[in-house]
Amino acid sequence: MSTTSQIDVPEEIRKAALAVRDNAYVPYSDHPVGAVLISESGRTYAGCNVESANYKGLCAEASAIAGLVSSGERQIRRIYVIGPGEHLCTPCGDCRQRIREFATFDTEIIVLDGDGAPLKRYTMDELLPDSFGPENLNKKSGMG
Repeated sequence: MSTTSQIDVPEEIRKAALAVRDNAYVPYSDHPVGAVLISESGRTYAGCNVESANYKGLCAEASAIAGLVSSGERQIRRIYVIGPGEHLCTPCGDCRQRIREFATFDTEIIVLDGDGAPLKRYTMDELLPDSFGPENLNKKSGMG
């Protein structure tokens, strides 16, 4: 994990993270989250959490990954996650596994504070150690 002084967050990414987080639909938790990911091709995909009355909403990371996959891409170079406050808003367990599905050995996960300043950077192995991925199923994977 890196200290904040070692993490560079481009201004356009910070603004995109704030904007997508502010679009979150969170009438039940009042906990808006945004995610901006950069694919291996350099394209940017953003997503926010979308809650539903049955409490089975969509997380921000899953929303951004859906955009990545819908566009025909399959690898995440970097993903930024932003919550509403000064605390770490790290991906939930389900999203850690979703990120892992499209990660490479070099994928970075960067958690931002509510203003878009970096709090912490993780590698995939730090975020989900000893993880299970597609290569465990004898399938082709970015990390296999």
